[in-house]
Amino acid sequence: MKKKRITAALLALGLSAVTICSQLPVFATEETAQATDTAAQPQTADPSVVTTNGIDGWPQASDISSTAAIVMETSTNTVLYSKNADQALYPASAVKVMTCLVALENSSLDDQVTMTATGVSGVTDGGANISSQLDEVFTMEQCLYAIMVASANDIALQVAEHVGGSVDAFVQTMNARAQELGCTNTVFTNPTGLPDENQHITAHDMALIMEAAMANETFRTIAATTSYTLPATNVSGGERVLTNSFTMINNASDGYYEPCIGGKEGYTEASGSTLVCEAAKNNMKLVCVVLNGASGVTDDEAIALLNYGFDNFSPLTIADTDFNRLSGGTVIAPNGATEDNLTTEDTSSDGQITRQYYFGGTPVGTAILEDTEQQSNDAAVTGQKNMEAAQNYSASHTTTPYYIIGAIGAAFLLFFLFLLVKVIRS
Repeated sequence: MKKKRITAALLALGLSAVTICSQLPVFATEETAQATDTAAQPQTADPSVVTTNGIDGWPQASDISSTAAIVMETSTNTVLYSKNADQALYPASAVKVMTCLVALENSSLDDQVTMTATGVSGVTDGGANISSQLDEVFTMEQCLYAIMVASANDIALQVAEHVGGSVDAFVQTMNARAQELGCTNTVFTNPTGLPDENQHITAHDMALIMEAAMANETFRTIAATTSYTLPATNVSGGERVLTNSFTMINNASDGYYEPCIGGKEGYTEASGSTLVCEAAKNNMKLVCVVLNGASGVTDDEAIALLNYGFDNFSPLTIADTDFNRLSGGTVIAPNGATEDNLTTEDTSSDGQITRQYYFGGTPVGTAILEDTEQQSNDAAVTGQKNMEAAQNYSASHTTTPYYIIGAIGAAFLLFFLFLLVKVIRS
């Protein structure tokens, strides 16, 4: 491939020289569980349920009791574990991850958010709230902490109205953002996660949303916060201390999981227990989503699934030897895998090649490569155009055929060299 690049460069240089010599111009309500640091023991599970177990050569994972789950590595979107990951289920408070993401992307942290009847209605809707009052004023930053730390439905509703002009308009933005992120079976009908028969999400879609949210530095900070103090407002008589009940980030909890860097857990009768989180370890970041689990179980299952991911997979960097890699080139593969275990598929577009890497037929990473063959072709085309321009210019400025001009020029050059040699000898 490098020889092709050199050849292309020489071809372009030679054709340009012809041109120069010719002197021609060219141009929800939250309920968390007690969790333990118990790892999932690799064992064969029905691949029709845990579909990743059906991948040839893939580390075998245990089944879990929750209806659906996924573990996805964030830099490559490689799915390490998948159980019913495309099944539509109720999301509960996991919805608030998208609520905060949309708010962050469409407002400023110092925005003044005034409580109206819309937001205050969340105090009595049966969900979590911070007992906000009519005309009470918070900053947007304080609101986002209230949503993620205290799972406050009243604040989620008010943020939706403040950012979108109305709750319905904000929800439309949530759905549009989900589609932009590649979600295929997600419908939001409210910003709180309270039950609605038309509101649903899949584990895979939720993983994509969490990945996008955790890419936002402000969201990462908020999602890792265990306690937050709201100062006295224009209405309240004093401070409010908000406590996060998400055990995986609380080092005083039995369910603490040190690699976890942020998350959200929720519960309604319709949804069961739902959990979404991100963890970092072994040069990888993994998003884990567990949906429709039993109360007090999803924490344990998330920890087990994350341990399965960290214990059985690792980054594998592909050597850059026979091509010019522009970006990417790292895959997430089972421990001990080599380049010989991978297959590739190339797609060319706009002078670049997207190379998709596969292990056992499942995508594990991509790389963007320089399309040197296309560049060689482009150089040849450019050179041909330069030659045609030279010929056209010559034809339009003289009746003498182009090859005669070239011959006269060559004869003149030889005569000049002859005189020069004669002068030197004398």
